[in-house]
Amino acid sequence: MKKTIVTIICLLAVLTGVSTAADISGKWSGDMPGRGGDTMPTSFTFKAEGDKLTGSMTGPQGEIPLQEGKIAGDQISFSTTLDFGGNSIKIVYKGTVAADQIKMTREREGSGQPREFTVKRAGK
Repeated sequence: MKKTIVTIICLLAVLTGVSTAADISGKWSGDMPGRGGDTMPTSFTFKAEGDKLTGSMTGPQGEIPLQEGKIAGDQISFSTTLDFGGNSIKIVYKGTVAADQIKMTREREGSGQPREFTVKRAGK
């Protein structure tokens, strides 16, 4: 009987950890890869509500709202749209949350190679 109870408790603990979305609300910052191997300081302000992710990104182009934000466990994804003289470019971001850092990739939709970078929770 004790063995069954311990097994049930362990299973519930595992299932709770799997079903809980990562808590990423707040400000994150790091250096994002740019053209020619340069990096640029960037910050993200995330707001998580269930599996929905909203917020903004701040960098050389100013503050840009996040679009299509999703959270699934420790995985996040969102996009931004940059406007260059009437030409819109959609950038897709994907990340894995681990403690106080997010390992991310960014890729221009339709072309380009994913570029990797890491952001850390601000103030840590």
